[in-house]
Amino acid sequence: MRPRFGASTFIWVSPFSNATLSLIDSVAAMGFDLIELCIEDPATIDRVAIRARLEAAGIGALVCGAFGPDRDVSSDDPAIRESGLRYIAQCVEIAAELGAPFVGGPMYSATGKTALVSQDKRSQQLEWAAENLARAADAAATRGVGLAIEPLNRFETDLINTVDQAVAFVRRIGQDNVGLLLDTFHMNIEERSIPDALRRAKGHLFHFHACANDRGVPGRDHLPWTEIDAALAQIGYRGPWVIEAFNPAIKEIARAVSLWRPLASSQDEIAADGLNFLRSIVGKPAAG
Repeated sequence: MRPRFGASTFIWVSPFSNATLSLIDSVAAMGFDLIELCIEDPATIDRVAIRARLEAAGIGALVCGAFGPDRDVSSDDPAIRESGLRYIAQCVEIAAELGAPFVGGPMYSATGKTALVSQDKRSQQLEWAAENLARAADAAATRGVGLAIEPLNRFETDLINTVDQAVAFVRRIGQDNVGLLLDTFHMNIEERSIPDALRRAKGHLFHFHACANDRGVPGRDHLPWTEIDAALAQIGYRGPWVIEAFNPAIKEIARAVSLWRPLASSQDEIAADGLNFLRSIVGKPAAG
């Protein structure tokens, strides 16, 4: 089976909307199979127009969420927890209408929420997150959509940082349509061995972000890509490989992800050169 490669809309724009529909054509022209649509504001997502553009371009869609403080299903505030559930439900509806198999992202908490709290407080947050995501998963299952939960590094969340924590959380939810989205940028910070951590995710991995350690061009970095590919093959992963990066010209996003300088001569270079590199190593025999 030929691997499928995708590019995140975050590489170029924020938020994605009808004003940037041409990005679908650009991503297809680069040779990607998929475009990952980041749903920052569901009101900007014209499902009919996007679906028509995807069909014309001949590529598929993936969906990921953006989880700010008003979408925190682990919050102390029940109204905020319900707001998070409503947002996930909107993302699920968009995914179902666009033919995306799952909604991905760090949906257990708010990105950027970091605090030293007691173990009892942490346990309560995990309980609320698991209970609410079980509810979200039940609703998503009726639409044939999964949830791909993404651990983030310690600077972006205090709740789920490692593969082992994420696997335990998914098992706690205990539903077949709940799995993991693993991102090499975060794994480079949190895991002692990215390939070993990927192997420990066997049976749970729905989605994979193939990102350079600096969020620049995959392959222009120190990550052990051939070993990463081998580990994914060993666990039978057949899902997409998606490049996610961010545009330093978009100040709000750049500030949120601490991106203070350009990482390539253009955002197109990150996508196109990253795709060429991934094609050169994914599923290929190791040298020697």
